[in-house]
Amino acid sequence: MQQYCNSLTKYSRLKTREVKIGDLLLGNFHPIRVQTMTTTDTMDTLATVEQTIRCIEAGAELVRITAPSKKEAENLQNIKDELRKRGYNTPLVADIHFTPNAAEIAARIVEKVRVNPGNYVDKKKFEQIDYTDAEYAEEIERIRERFTPLVLICKEHGTAMRIGTNHGSLSDRIMSRYGDTANGMVESAMEFLRIARSHDYHNIVLSMKSSNPQVMVQAYRLLVQQMDNEFGEIYPLHLGVTEAGDGEDGRVKSAAGIGTLLEDGIGDTIRVSLTEDPEFEIPVCRDLVKRYKGRKLGSREDGKTEGLIPAVADTTGFRLPYSPFEYKKRKTFTVDNIGGTHVPVVIADFSKVENITPNSLESIGYKYDVTTDKWNIGDAAADYIFTAKPEFDFALPGTLKVITWPNYAVTASDTAKYIPIFDAKGFVESDAKHNNINFVMIDCFSDATAINDFTYLDELANNPSVVLYLSSKNLHAMPAVRRMFIELMNRKIENPVVLNIDSNWQTADEHLIHYATEAGALLLDGFGDGVCFGMTNTSYENAATTNASGRNYLNNSSVEGFINSTAFSILQATRTRISKTEYISCPSCGRTLFDLQETTAKIRNRTNHLKGIKIAIMGCIVNGPGEMADADFGYVGSGVGKITLYKGKEIVKRNLDSEIAVDELINLLKENEAWVEPNA
Repeated sequence: MQQYCNSLTKYSRLKTREVKIGDLLLGNFHPIRVQTMTTTDTMDTLATVEQTIRCIEAGAELVRITAPSKKEAENLQNIKDELRKRGYNTPLVADIHFTPNAAEIAARIVEKVRVNPGNYVDKKKFEQIDYTDAEYAEEIERIRERFTPLVLICKEHGTAMRIGTNHGSLSDRIMSRYGDTANGMVESAMEFLRIARSHDYHNIVLSMKSSNPQVMVQAYRLLVQQMDNEFGEIYPLHLGVTEAGDGEDGRVKSAAGIGTLLEDGIGDTIRVSLTEDPEFEIPVCRDLVKRYKGRKLGSREDGKTEGLIPAVADTTGFRLPYSPFEYKKRKTFTVDNIGGTHVPVVIADFSKVENITPNSLESIGYKYDVTTDKWNIGDAAADYIFTAKPEFDFALPGTLKVITWPNYAVTASDTAKYIPIFDAKGFVESDAKHNNINFVMIDCFSDATAINDFTYLDELANNPSVVLYLSSKNLHAMPAVRRMFIELMNRKIENPVVLNIDSNWQTADEHLIHYATEAGALLLDGFGDGVCFGMTNTSYENAATTNASGRNYLNNSSVEGFINSTAFSILQATRTRISKTEYISCPSCGRTLFDLQETTAKIRNRTNHLKGIKIAIMGCIVNGPGEMADADFGYVGSGVGKITLYKGKEIVKRNLDSEIAVDELINLLKENEAWVEPNA
């Protein structure tokens, strides 16, 4: 396989090996399955059963339960028996870390066992050891001896297994040879997969999870490529972003990572890890999956192609001008404040607002103070607004510019503030071009031939005033736009590009997922120097009406405010523009040693003004130290009612009482000059 998916230019589901989990079939073009994980104490049988039932009734097709020791693994039998007695036959998954003996017990009881290759045999001590090839081979043999009994038990009992690598818990051995990399994540899983295959055991699912969507996406792509190169087949993949957090941020980060891979036909089962009750994860999963239900599968065994999304000029036969396995921003020149080394700009779509006033701009980060006659500008303030109306009758904030139709832009009193937007033909033929900056819209590959997309590229190519405004009406829009980026790069066209994405969905979660998937997939590959999100007329009217009715549809914001907030969240999740504090927060489980939701809310309330700081909030030690490597500071449960604080991956305050731990976290921030007073 030259690349990591069947096609970069049309929707084509990746063929994977079929796996049986109880009565549930996974992979091999079966529907994408959704799952979650309980947060109750596994020893509390009834509480775990009741929560599992809530998850199943919400739509979960698998439910994972932690088994941190032998006693929890043994109690899985009581949980399973009670569920079956009540008529629930959904497969159960035992989640194992550190304890092979618990895995071997669980594999005889439940339908699937998840093991983490980073801590199933190895213990993480953050030690750098230089292994010779012989010493490394000895370590692999040690893993084989310890892992083989579980493989044979699973094979005997028909139990499925997930080999689930976590970026945050790579072993010292893997880190010593491969570093903290996506390649290291892949090799960690492949070591275990090779052992399983040597015993002719194949009922296996794999995952490559990280709290950083960039790393997560790269690791899955590398894993697909490695399995195909080494085995000539691909095992089913479980997709997820670890420690995504809660609320809008958690949904956006999950959708950016999971959605990017689903767009390429990768993924057989998903979980959205939110710091919320597990049944709330399922609707988000279902919103992600349903986007692909109307799209026919490619690469079918029977060779037929009926119902495929029309190809948008296949990538066969031309050079792929970028690596999908590492992040590198596409090279562009600068037009005004767009492109080059600038962070991506945010354009707020005000085309559906009838009467724009100073108050209208408050939702996109600009608050007018009548007393001082000044604008206060927030960290998440849009850079431009788009409107189909003439010049405003009030003075705009100094940093805000307006994109509008050429006939309005050319007659504005301040032409530096009002920028024209054209279609390609209109720009080429117009005498009303702006001297410094012009936006030019291109609809990418919206039909099977798509030849007109290139008609005016030569006239636009490298014009120093042109910012391309890319969108697509193709049903599978993201690859159509990506195909245009490939064309631009191969033609050495370096104009900056704004991603223009409309949503025709209805609910807030659906809009979040649509924007995060379509834009996130491109941003994670280094494509895009700005974003502009909008809604179709029907969706906009529904959003505005529902919000006005007081049902909290958009968190009491205007539609424009909701979209602006979403845009900045997506840029933050893809690590392309940082505008707020980032929280790496695990979703809780039976290992959690404090009230994670309450604590997360408390920490967020006190630190959400610290732009650019990453704070990890972990319920237990399983992924804590590893994920600290991607966070600036960490708050980790280390015992019942006890908290250990980290700076990076280093422990700085150990076993604090949870009553004082948040205050101590603030003190730690202050000690490291990472604290500023709110509203300072």
